[in-house]
Amino acid sequence: MDMQGLTGSVVALVTPFLEDGSIDFGSLERLVDFHLENGTDGILVLGTTGELSTMTDEEDLEVASTVIARVAGRVPVIGGAGSNSTAESLRKAKGLEKLGADGLLLITPYYNKSNEEGIYRHFTTVLDQVDVPCLLYNIPGRTGCSISEGNVARLATHPNAWGIKEASGSISYATMVARYLTDDFRMMSGNDDMVVPILSLGGVGVVSVWADVAPHAVHDMCARWLSGDTAGALKVQLENLDLIHALFGEVNPIPVKAALAKMGLTGPTVRLPLWQLSPEADARLEAAMRGAGLLG
Repeated sequence: MDMQGLTGSVVALVTPFLEDGSIDFGSLERLVDFHLENGTDGILVLGTTGELSTMTDEEDLEVASTVIARVAGRVPVIGGAGSNSTAESLRKAKGLEKLGADGLLLITPYYNKSNEEGIYRHFTTVLDQVDVPCLLYNIPGRTGCSISEGNVARLATHPNAWGIKEASGSISYATMVARYLTDDFRMMSGNDDMVVPILSLGGVGVVSVWADVAPHAVHDMCARWLSGDTAGALKVQLENLDLIHALFGEVNPIPVKAALAKMGLTGPTVRLPLWQLSPEADARLEAAMRGAGLLG
């Protein structure tokens, strides 16, 4: 499916696991159906929320293939091709492209960090060798490095750079990025508590963890803003802050998987080094879910 006009809510999909840690493909298909029925505009697989870092190559391809087949072209599917090895990122990108992913998510080289030119070439190595749109991912809190203003300016002109997922948490940085936005280079929020501020800077949507449990609300918030109902969008954002904060009460995706389990959509299992949600965070999460009308 063409990503050109993608706006709104792109869910950062969890990878459901059975209690033994193996992938729960039945739940994965049910989650896809849940999103297609509730307004999700696009699906990201194999991101941070999908626990890509603890999965094998074979599992990556199986998960991506299952989601792509289940979606069947109804919304765009973006595959996470992130790695701190440029060669590995390119290999993953080509594999996902071959499977039929509509787009790719490319992250900065975590741990290595690299220098200015190295980060630029890390991205362009993949951009130059794939034929699908790519979303650059800026999340220095996890990677230890950021995409500099200079590199944003350079990368924004690349024909395969669809846009940037901005998750620094800095409005100052997002404002800087906004200067390089065009019809061919877009910005999506990577923080659920900053969607409306990013939209106000010219963003077109969000890659969302919150959407895992409340797809309709996230879609509605974005649709309201993009249709001119800015007050309505802000109301949705503010009314859901307690839920959003609870979903990040511990390291993502521990809380969102616990939330999905409370909703009966999948189990709470995460892979080490992640572990189950603490009792205190779990109580906060349940209260926030009840406040948001997600639990009876």
